[in-house]
Amino acid sequence: MNCDRRMTKHRWLRLAIVSLFGVVSAAGPGLAQTGAINNSPAEVVKKYLSLDARGARLDGLSFDAIVPYVGWKEEPAWGHVVVIDSYAVPERLRQWEIVNMLEVVIPVEFRVLGAVYLETASFIPEVTTEQVRVRVRAVNNRWRIVEPILPPHVGRTRMLNFVREAILQESDAGRRAKLIMLRDDLRKVK
Repeated sequence: MNCDRRMTKHRWLRLAIVSLFGVVSAAGPGLAQTGAINNSPAEVVKKYLSLDARGARLDGLSFDAIVPYVGWKEEPAWGHVVVIDSYAVPERLRQWEIVNMLEVVIPVEFRVLGAVYLETASFIPEVTTEQVRVRVRAVNNRWRIVEPILPPHVGRTRMLNFVREAILQESDAGRRAKLIMLRDDLRKVK
């Protein structure tokens, strides 16, 4: 009997969430904004990861770009950047953990190539798959990512461009040589 009640509760929650997202499609795509409570929380996760993969968190000044998608007020200082090839955000509700109508946990999978350590300008290759459970909660009628706060997960091409810019701006010959080695290491990884 308890099992039947739990199953009924989960079905009800899924139906309620699907119905909530359906309001947007009935209203038309022009009225929906990323993060709106009547939109899918997966859209917030996708937008945030898209900005992150394009390097929005590499620069402290660009934190404002991700503020509409997160629940934290400050970006921690990171000593490294995770270099990724791709990421996947499941659309299917069955793959999510539905905590309640205002909170879900969405599993995200990254194809990681390695990490760039900023202090030493070095790249440590480690091709792996990283799985992260992203908690999304309704805050002031908007979906927000509340946890975890991950280090930047930046695409390889964007990271290469970031290093190229640093090479052009570096005046110290020793640091420039390290950056050139970093650039070459990033080019090799597949």
